[in-house]
Amino acid sequence: MHKLYLVILILALVSCKNETKSASQKDPQPEVVKDSLIFPGEKHFKSIRQITHGGDNAEAYWSFDDKQLVFQSNFSKWNVGCDQMFLMNFNDTFDSVAPPMVSTGKGRTTCSYFLPDNKHIIYASTHLADDNCPETPLRKNGKYIWPVYDSFDIFVADLEGNIVNQLTHEKGYDAEPTVSPKGDKIVFTSTRSGDLELYTMNLDGSDVTQITDELGYDGGAFFSPDGTKIIFRASRPKTEQEIKDYKELLAEGLVEPTDMELFICNADGSDLRQLTDLGNANWSPFFHPSGKKVLFSSNFEAERGFPFNLYLIDIDGKNLERVTHSKTFDAFPVFSNDGKYLAFSSNRNNGGTRDTNLFIAEWQD
Repeated sequence: MHKLYLVILILALVSCKNETKSASQKDPQPEVVKDSLIFPGEKHFKSIRQITHGGDNAEAYWSFDDKQLVFQSNFSKWNVGCDQMFLMNFNDTFDSVAPPMVSTGKGRTTCSYFLPDNKHIIYASTHLADDNCPETPLRKNGKYIWPVYDSFDIFVADLEGNIVNQLTHEKGYDAEPTVSPKGDKIVFTSTRSGDLELYTMNLDGSDVTQITDELGYDGGAFFSPDGTKIIFRASRPKTEQEIKDYKELLAEGLVEPTDMELFICNADGSDLRQLTDLGNANWSPFFHPSGKKVLFSSNFEAERGFPFNLYLIDIDGKNLERVTHSKTFDAFPVFSNDGKYLAFSSNRNNGGTRDTNLFIAEWQD
């Protein structure tokens, strides 16, 4: 969640942190098959369809009936200056015609998600603080960073874009909300404790409960299909210098996204454990429909921090499998509720530009 990929794409071009031998060095990556959006080796994709054609498009999440998706985009041709929320039907594609906007068009938004009635969405927005897009710093003291705006709060809107409720009112960052498939809880990230921790709440914003408490950024959380577990990405500064750097950046509303691993816990925060230990950036996790695996994006095989590809891993940390074979960027994988389709963001087929587009693949195990 959060437009992490914008920063990671930049840092990936120059970062050599925690380098490992590149998979492409061991086995030269084949070119894309002519007239196909599926790269050789992508055996889990039966078919694939490109949804958007320009701008940065990400975090496409399905309605509970799988008929629609909501996603964020900053595509200038759609008359937005920074990320806003857009609605699409499952069969839609967008080139010259813009999809309907379902956010206010003010401030910056992130991380929209459908509510179980399929008639409302939740998302985070800064519009109460300022109608304009907030600044987006990318570097500080030579470090690659992204902002966690303290003006983000979480709202409920109908599919015409009318805000019908505000779920958070605390001072500080409240964002990255997702809804349990059981339809009873929301998990989100907040700085209300002084650190970036995970919280759950009811759909009406009541019964807010903190479920993580270790120093570091906890975010991008999703429930398992049965609602019993939560998967998320996290940084865990350990040394004195790492802790000092993390706290100083957070005090300025910033975080550094270079080192993250995946963590898994029960929905109440119990039985927390680290799932990956791969190095570099492991993030945007989402449960496989079976609930026994997690699909995520990583650059751990990249010698210079680039590219990012999708990987599957069992929830016990075993049987790591590479799913995509991109030379650029694949991330934000989200399965439909029926498990038949996967929405994700990719730089494939962008004509050599920096555009990140949405794709929907027909999934096969």
